[in-house]
Amino acid sequence: MYLLWLVTLIWAFSFSLIGEFLAATVDPYLAVSSRMLLALLLFSPFLFTYRTASTQALQLAGIGAVQLGLMYLLLYHSFLYLSVAEVLLFTILTPVYISVLDYYWRYKKLHWRWLGPALLAVAGALVMRYQQLSDDFWLGLLLIQGANLCFAFGQVAYRRLALGSVGTQKQQFGWFFVGATVVSLVATALFANWQRLPDTNLEYGILLWLGLVASGLGYWLWNAGARQVSANQLAVMNNVLIPAGLLVNFAFWQHAVNWWTLAAGSVLILLSLVWAMRQRD
Repeated sequence: MYLLWLVTLIWAFSFSLIGEFLAATVDPYLAVSSRMLLALLLFSPFLFTYRTASTQALQLAGIGAVQLGLMYLLLYHSFLYLSVAEVLLFTILTPVYISVLDYYWRYKKLHWRWLGPALLAVAGALVMRYQQLSDDFWLGLLLIQGANLCFAFGQVAYRRLALGSVGTQKQQFGWFFVGATVVSLVATALFANWQRLPDTNLEYGILLWLGLVASGLGYWLWNAGARQVSANQLAVMNNVLIPAGLLVNFAFWQHAVNWWTLAAGSVLILLSLVWAMRQRD
């Protein structure tokens, strides 16, 4: 569980950096592809040093292509139809998809009681993130749910691979970013605005942090941590990022926070985490 908490802190800080310094100036597709390339560069020494079976390499590349490449493509397209608040609101359903996919993958059936912690985590995030919806949002809703499913599928699929310890996983994890990089480069070629390149040292520095730390180390440690907890614990941790991100935005950038909804939502997420930890996997 400590790996998931560590990555949550890294990602909460990273999302704040994106919102403050990159979102308005740097094209998102260029930002994502640069992050994937840097993450791939970080793990490339292991790709050349250690041999990975072709089947496992393809599995890892496929998971990376879906969990990151396709997820980011759907996510950024959803911004064409949704406000930022609506995107954040609709991402809270990821825990439900994780619980459903993991349980059905193992047992080929569903037990709705198994969804309890995930639904409680969604309720907690909804309390913190509910906003009035725009009139024309259905296509955006479908896109963001597709992104949620991609991210959930990647986590659940990675839990099913025979990869060994966290240290052993880093020897093969570069293949994950091979798949993610291929999809992100295709998306960049099709949709990027090349007039919005980074042009300051600060922007380049943030992209280095996002690529090497938030993406490279972050996704390796997150997926490794996902293998060490139950499916419901993993589901709940996907929504812990919401209160963490709000607190970082307040602490560093003094963004307004509704402390009543933050406290109420955080309590619900905490209760869902305790519930998940008490369930047998």
